[in-house]
Amino acid sequence: MSSHPHAPAHEDAATTHHAHSHGHEAGHGSLKGYMIGFGLSVVLTAIPFVLVMGGVFDSKLLTAFLVMAFAVVQIVVHMVYFLHMNPRSEGGWTMMALIFTLVLVAITLAGSLWVMHHLNTNMMPMSPEMMKNMP
Repeated sequence: MSSHPHAPAHEDAATTHHAHSHGHEAGHGSLKGYMIGFGLSVVLTAIPFVLVMGGVFDSKLLTAFLVMAFAVVQIVVHMVYFLHMNPRSEGGWTMMALIFTLVLVAITLAGSLWVMHHLNTNMMPMSPEMMKNMP
């Protein structure tokens, strides 16, 4: 017997599919939602491309920061519009997945920037004096 008086003893696929499940309803995309997501993805890809290729800013640090910021925003757009993550679906677990993903992305981006900075500092470019001492 179920502890909830209106809960069915067993949820079949039709009941779950039509969002009558108890707290486990999945988000369903619409054509409008997918088109908004696609448009945002195109814009969020084009802007960093223009920033880098057009040399919009003199500061490479500012450009790198803006490109990373657009990357994070684009990841969130993909998760919301294509993976249908919102606080209501799956009893809030998809929001926990979103938070976990944002933390993981922040760690990955920070680590990538750290590695690239140290590679640039320690390996690029060599001075003419260094080149003379090469074997």
